[in-house]
Amino acid sequence: MTALEKNILQALTELDAAVKAMATAQPKPNLLPLFRRLDELALELPRETDPNLRHYLNKKSYEKARLFLLGRDRENKTGSCGHV
Repeated sequence: MTALEKNILQALTELDAAVKAMATAQPKPNLLPLFRRLDELALELPRETDPNLRHYLNKKSYEKARLFLLGRDRENKTGSCGHV
């Protein structure tokens, strides 16, 4: 895993934790900075990046991207776009 992919995974893990805390958190966490960070990191991906990761990030399928980076891509379900 590249350093950039590690940064993306870290941001995805932070987002996952923030979303899971939403039900009980007071005040509610602001997710916009995490979304912006993920968009910025996705733009830095080199051309040879796995197309699945690019697709997940482009479509904002952050849970799928997180599972992909954890080596658990086969747990991902087919999306409405017809792509896993």
